[in-house]
Formats: sequence, structure tokens, C-alpha cells
Amino acid sequence: MSQGAWRSAAVLAACAFALGACQSLPSKTAPPHLAVPPVTKTPTPVAPAQPQHDVVTITAPARSCVPKTFPRAPKYPDSDAALRDAGGAADRYQLMAAGRLLRDRRLADLEKTVDGCR
Repeated sequence: MSQGAWRSAAVLAACAFALGACQSLPSKTAPPHLAVPPVTKTPTPVAPAQPQHDVVTITAPARSCVPKTFPRAPKYPDSDAALRDAGGAADRYQLMAAGRLLRDRRLADLEKTVDGCR
């Protein structure tokens, strides 16, 4: 036999040994912590017991502590559309500054009203 034939025979023998060894291994099952529990029939739910007394809920309209004369939110000058349409950075800055002044004034009014509610 030539050297190539011996090499081929050795490779075939190694493959046969490996295949035979795989068949002798025990079957792989899931470890106990990963095993799926058997499916059981769930018990039918029991109807809830009827309450002994009827519960009557009376909802009164909540009284608002915000006066009806409190002004609505103003139209702020720094809206997205106004900022997009502004001519340049300086114009956008002025719009944002004006919007901030209006927001600060409104926040102060809201804080006074909320403090009166507490």
C-alpha cells in the first residue's frame, strides 16, 4: 500500500470511530431547570361572591379653584412655523426671548392660582 492509501484508511477509521462514539452517548434531554412541565388542565374559575351590601357611589362635580376669569394661554411668538420663517438667527433669538417672557409671566400667574387652591 502506498502512503496516500494509508492516510485515507486512517481518516476513514477515525471517522468510523467518531460516528460510533456519537451513537453510544446517552440521549440529550433538557436539564431539570429547563424542562417544560407537563400541560395540565387549568381549573375553571369560580364566580366571585356577590357583595353583601350594595355599594352606591355618588360623584359630585369637582369644584375648580381656577377662576373663570383666568386668561387662556397666549399665542406664543416662538412657534415652529414662526421660527422657520424668521429671516436669520437674530430674528429667531428675538422670537424666543419674547416667548420666554410670556411663558415666565404666565407661569407666575399659574403659581399664584395654584397656591390659592392649596
